[in-house]
Amino acid sequence: MSYCIETHGLTRVFGQHTAVAGIDLRVEKGSFYGFLGPNGAGKSTTIKMLTGIIAPTRGDARLLGYDLQRRPLEIKRRIGVVPEDLCLFENLTAREYLGFIGQMYRLPRAVTQARSEELLSLLGMADTGKTLTIEFSHGMKKKLSLAAALIHDPELLFLDEPFEGIDAIASRTIRRVLEQVIARGNTIFLTSHILEIVERLCTHVGIIADGRVIRQGSFAEIAPGGRLEDAFVQAVGGPPDAGAGLSWLGDPGL
Repeated sequence: MSYCIETHGLTRVFGQHTAVAGIDLRVEKGSFYGFLGPNGAGKSTTIKMLTGIIAPTRGDARLLGYDLQRRPLEIKRRIGVVPEDLCLFENLTAREYLGFIGQMYRLPRAVTQARSEELLSLLGMADTGKTLTIEFSHGMKKKLSLAAALIHDPELLFLDEPFEGIDAIASRTIRRVLEQVIARGNTIFLTSHILEIVERLCTHVGIIADGRVIRQGSFAEIAPGGRLEDAFVQAVGGPPDAGAGLSWLGDPGL
């Protein structure tokens, strides 16, 4: 089995709080891996460790065949990231920002310009002109972050809630682009609270709760009936249904 991401006992502690508690991830090359969990389960902390934003407290990881702690630059050259905190340079225009990203990845200027125009056109941002990023809506910032993550054609793409704040038209476009990424043999690691997106796109799923990976495998293994919501709620120990609801809504006479 060829893994794009493989971790052993990956742990992150903040003070007295263990955010990620010794997880062992196995992400196959060419897979679309959905990483799910309740709020505060450790999803974003895991992505931050895997992308080199924060260092693990313990444990180790290999990405694309490279040791995360020993060869971080080799990994960063080959990955793209849409992080939870977008961290854009907001005093640049969209084209200036993508130009800067292209330089960081040492793309030829002509390649950067051509890809920038194609990305901006595809994402409905071609007419942003001289508008600074600081004036963009959250959805536009999210789309610009995705464009920056794709411009160097990464082998491994990390997406932390990429559809949050995105309108339906842009969401469909992004889904098609991500399907292209997978079709050419690259790998995507996605976190999302929108289970319908995971059902539609992901080939593999991992579920984390309280900092521990409690289930991972192919989509068919995790949700054999095709109902990911039921499998997710059962895995994390939630109630089997919505519960009793609000007392005053159950009886019109109250």
